[in-house]
Amino acid sequence: MKKNIKVKNIIIKNAADVFTPIALMLGFYIISHGHLSPGGGFQGGVLVSAAAILIYLGYGYENSLKVFNMELIRKNEAIGAILYTFFAIVGLFFFANFARNIFYDMGETGALFSSGTILFMNLSVGYKVLTGMGFLILLMLGLLVPEKNDND
Repeated sequence: MKKNIKVKNIIIKNAADVFTPIALMLGFYIISHGHLSPGGGFQGGVLVSAAAILIYLGYGYENSLKVFNMELIRKNEAIGAILYTFFAIVGLFFFANFARNIFYDMGETGALFSSGTILFMNLSVGYKVLTGMGFLILLMLGLLVPEKNDND
């Protein structure tokens, strides 16, 4: 019976090893190209944060905590919000509206750096979502870990 459990763990661990880099690459691609194609910071951030679930499934909660520093992730979520606010305020410095795309004529149409401040706001939203969702995912997965009694 234990032999079957080990085989399942090996399969899940190998699947996590294969799909984690794919989720990370696809998520970062969607974040960085969200201003040019469907998707964006939110969708890419959620996909990147799904790597925490894959690592949890493959290696367990204790090893997930070794990979991810929850306190650092929580603090970096605030950095994402500050970055978005900063890029949105840039419009006010150029006597335009809050969150106004100021440098819209920057770059060639369709190029990665062609949408002005929209690109930077999209990147900051992606960072905010991947840190926020990553923290929430790890917090919820921590609730699944059984508590150890002192009597056991």
